[in-house]
Amino acid sequence: MIGLFILIAAYRYYAGLAERFGKTKWHYGLLALGVYLGTQLVFGFSYGMYKGITDPESLDDNSYMGFSGINLVSWILSVIAVWGCYKILEDRFTKENLKKPSLEIEEIGKKE
Repeated sequence: MIGLFILIAAYRYYAGLAERFGKTKWHYGLLALGVYLGTQLVFGFSYGMYKGITDPESLDDNSYMGFSGINLVSWILSVIAVWGCYKILEDRFTKENLKKPSLEIEEIGKKE
């Protein structure tokens, strides 16, 4: 359930970024979902491999659907990954905006 709230927040966060810079909102919203779910998948697979190598019998007994320390760590890592990608995109969009000549073009016809 917490993961669902994180997904919704990440989607809205990236969509707001896209709207601010004039990009397609749902493309970047889906990117946020992909970053979050990809991080969850990589972490879950890595942890499963670790548990399988160190204690193979423990894989039959565990259910990772509830609230546990491992889920908390995976949520935190996923939120950090989503935030990091957001910052990378924000910096890239800011640099693109600075390189656009449209600001100079709009100033040509104005009287001072």
